[in-house]
Amino acid sequence: MSEQPKPPGAVAAGEEATQEQSAERAQGTAARVEADAQADRTDSEARAAELREELAITDERRAEEEQAKAQEAVGAAEREESAKEKKRREAEERKQSAAAEAERARAHAGNAEESARATGAERAGVSGAAVTAPGVGIGSDPAAAAAAGAGSRAEPALTGARPSEAVEGPEKPELHVAGAFAGAFLFARVLKRIAS
Repeated sequence: MSEQPKPPGAVAAGEEATQEQSAERAQGTAARVEADAQADRTDSEARAAELREELAITDERRAEEEQAKAQEAVGAAEREESAKEKKRREAEERKQSAAAEAERARAHAGNAEESARATGAERAGVSGAAVTAPGVGIGSDPAAAAAAGAGSRAEPALTGARPSEAVEGPEKPELHVAGAFAGAFLFARVLKRIAS
């Protein structure tokens, strides 16, 4: 069978239909591509929004950590200041204690000096005869020693004189000098401790 030629109008209508179908397919493809692109843009925007949110959360955590570090630094500074204040108070107390000790040592040294002067004046009034006169000692007769002791106790009552005041101990200026030396030594140690 031989192919019949198509009339010119029929050929144009068929080509037109084919072109319309191609155009519709192209429009459908373009619409799908546009929809896919819009979906991709929406996904990208959503992902970008999620990333911005995560970044904001990270920034917030970093700010909280920096604030916590700043508060910790403030606490450490306050503890250090408190420790320095405590050391300053202790040093002040040691200084006052040393000053009081020095004052006591000076007073003791002054008393020792006055006592030494008084003892020196008493010794100046003692005569050589009184010092060299024989007394009751180890080689004396026990009865003579008892009589001498009884006579010295009875003597104030007989004469009506008042008994002498009780003396705490024998006057020994070397004890006063030793006390003054010990006080000066302690004072020097206290001053050295304060200075260091």
